[in-house]
Amino acid sequence: MTAINEVTDLVVEGDIAVLTLNSPPVNALSAKVRDGIFNGIEQAVGDDAVKAVVLICDGRTFIAGADITEFGGAQTGASLFEAQAMIEGSSKPVVAAIHGTALGGGLEVALTCHYRIGVPSAKCGLPEVNLGLLPGAGGTQRLPRIVGVEKALEFMTSGTHVPANACLEIGLLDEMAAEGNLRSDAIAFAQKLVAEGRPLNKVRDLNDKVEAARGKPEIFANFRKSIARKTRGFKAPEAIIQCVEAAVDESFDDGIKVEQALFRDLVTGDQSAAQRHVFFAERQCWKIPDVPKDTATIPVEKVGIIGAGTMGGGIAMNFASAGYPVTIVETKQDALDRGLGVVRANYERSAKRGRFTMEEAEARIARITGTLSLEDLADCDLVIEAVFENMKIKKEIFGNLDRIVKQGAILASNTSALNIDEIATATTRPEAVIGLHFFSPANVMRLLEVVRADHTSKDVINTSMQIAKKIGKIAALVGVCPGFVGNRILGRRQAMAQRLMFEGTMPWDVDRVLFGFGFPMGPFAMSDLAGLDIGWNKEASKGETIRDVLCEMDRRGQKTGAGYYDYDENRNANPSPVTEKIINEFVDKSGINKRSYTDEEILQRCLFPMINEGAKLLEEGMAIRSSDIDIVWINGYGWPAYRGGPMFYGDLVGLDKVLAGMKELEAELGAEFKPAALLEKLVAEGKKFSDVPPKG
Repeated sequence: MTAINEVTDLVVEGDIAVLTLNSPPVNALSAKVRDGIFNGIEQAVGDDAVKAVVLICDGRTFIAGADITEFGGAQTGASLFEAQAMIEGSSKPVVAAIHGTALGGGLEVALTCHYRIGVPSAKCGLPEVNLGLLPGAGGTQRLPRIVGVEKALEFMTSGTHVPANACLEIGLLDEMAAEGNLRSDAIAFAQKLVAEGRPLNKVRDLNDKVEAARGKPEIFANFRKSIARKTRGFKAPEAIIQCVEAAVDESFDDGIKVEQALFRDLVTGDQSAAQRHVFFAERQCWKIPDVPKDTATIPVEKVGIIGAGTMGGGIAMNFASAGYPVTIVETKQDALDRGLGVVRANYERSAKRGRFTMEEAEARIARITGTLSLEDLADCDLVIEAVFENMKIKKEIFGNLDRIVKQGAILASNTSALNIDEIATATTRPEAVIGLHFFSPANVMRLLEVVRADHTSKDVINTSMQIAKKIGKIAALVGVCPGFVGNRILGRRQAMAQRLMFEGTMPWDVDRVLFGFGFPMGPFAMSDLAGLDIGWNKEASKGETIRDVLCEMDRRGQKTGAGYYDYDENRNANPSPVTEKIINEFVDKSGINKRSYTDEEILQRCLFPMINEGAKLLEEGMAIRSSDIDIVWINGYGWPAYRGGPMFYGDLVGLDKVLAGMKELEAELGAEFKPAALLEKLVAEGKKFSDVPPKG
């Protein structure tokens, strides 16, 4: 065995050289890995006894991508292109032996090998789109040449990790190895290639599949249309499509030039910076400074849910889908039957769409048991209360749980705003009480706000965070305050949207600006979707607000065909002259000066107070770090990932600009808009939110 460098070994077995990479944890394409590939292939090619080379990795995976910590830094050692050229230009066949995942640059390396073999559990993917990038090492040019244009477009714009059997079927893998026997099977495959005199199969020279798409622009037009809604606002998917168009219409070398130019545009742009920020933020949010990794966890084998409504049923589905037996409690049989019926319908709908089999749907449904007795939760390890927002009722429930549920269990509330500390006073074990704020629909939305109360134990916190992972959520630990992190910031945006309306700005103009920024919908469209009558009392209504008047007119949103907007039979929204007349009448009566705002002013007035509120949450210790706030807003409220979250966006536009905007609002509208002390401090020190150390 020859050590090429600290992470690469070369051994010759018979006439096959085996080049092994071992750079934990995921064999990322660091300078040492690239050097190891370059020098190892060069040495193997120069050995007359070697007839073929197997490139394989130790550890849990094949090369799982680029080392993104090197992005923006100075290049050292062999470049990835040089390492790939050494492989592709080898005079002896090189076989990529794949286990774990071959992702991004890892798959692009494998595509420069002459053949590929993998184990059944392996997956391949080009997920650069999730970082606001495109495959920048020839992936956009080689992949369509081997799997065809349509499959390559889907592969790269979705970032999907494709299972080995599918890779074999589309030609990305040439051979399947036995699970756990990759090394010997790869060597045997290489020996077979040599014995049969197989050619050096260079993917760059395979033109049949790209030529088949030449002169067919409808392929790209139809694909753009098919992904338009999902990828709205993102630059990387369109850049990928343009690269594949170049693969079809240009030579390989000219296609590479297109790929490189577009890659440079993306990697230096704000979108990729934002998406890379999100990538790291999603990993940081699990790290809690005062709850170390070795903190004990409470075994959770059985879960109880109180309430079979929209939230309770959705929460139950999360746990049942993850394999947990769930007991769900309601006060009346018809409510229980209705809730369980919705759960069944949701699972059956998913099965019909092919997400899993009907047998799996039935298995998940079978894990959920309904009951009318709170006593049936006695042996649960985790109980989540999901009834409507009434402190008196919640405290009564927790008092009963304290009496019924076994000691050591976690008692959680799904409240979206109420004080967890006050709820905990209804028990004799406040250390066991925590907030688990799921977002609606709970079986779909990724976010879980884990709300830490004053007395919540570290074991309970750690267990809650680990449980979040097991049920497929991304969790952010937050503190107790009205609205916690997400809804407290939302309140600032909603208040400003209402203020703009009272100054004569039409709801559709506010919504248009925020939709253009990247939100899935604006605040008024969202209100119409949810229903304007949520929290509205018909008997107490006196027409004192625009919402009151709309509800009194039975304009309660999409469900009644009219709200802020008018809706046609397909629920398409149109600006409403009725709403405009009501708003203008309110403006005239209010004495507030009617004003006209540019789109940029509307955007700043909606977003700057959100950023300022985030700064207050940070200085109060309600959020551990600014990136946690970004994670909450991206995963719970539709903030576009390519904008990085409100705090990242504040850093991007400049905190001095945010501060100046807040000072203007304070002078105009009063102390409610006073800039956060942290915002003032960071601007004075020339720092960003990302410079603020984690709390805890």
